[in-house]
Amino acid sequence: MKTYIALLRGINVGGHKKILMADLRSLFVSLGFTEVRTYIQSGNIVFRTSEKERGLEGKITEAIELKYGFKVLVLVKKASEIAKIVSKCPFSEEKREKSFFVLLGESPSEENIEITAAISYTGEEFHITRNCVYLYCSISYHKAKMSNNFFEKKLKVTATTRNYRTMAKLLEIAIS
Repeated sequence: MKTYIALLRGINVGGHKKILMADLRSLFVSLGFTEVRTYIQSGNIVFRTSEKERGLEGKITEAIELKYGFKVLVLVKKASEIAKIVSKCPFSEEKREKSFFVLLGESPSEENIEITAAISYTGEEFHITRNCVYLYCSISYHKAKMSNNFFEKKLKVTATTRNYRTMAKLLEIAIS
């Protein structure tokens, strides 16, 4: 059995796509997953399964759509992959604790990475890898020009963003 972290994008934001975490846990259990735990109301689920990673995103997406009647972007990563992503954060300790992780659904092309890497905005700093964009904003993330949508459009990939505290907590839950 492996430990995975599922990250749902855009649920329980501004009253849209509401899903209670207790219901989400039950849904995951009904899919055959074990040790299902959620963290905060924004779609962070830690679970265990012997199933292969390939296919988990589709299985979860389909189950949510069947139960709730709307589609949600679901990214599933092994807990070990999330641990590597967090450990490779290029920012100083001070910046890392205030940073964001834009987790990519697929690897962007080299061309799109190069084009995006050439863009800069005052007070916003980022580093692009194959599976994550590390983002630090000296201003509020909600006021930043480089948002999840910005990186999706520029890199032409799907993505979902979590702050450092959420990533660290998900790893803590995954190893407990």
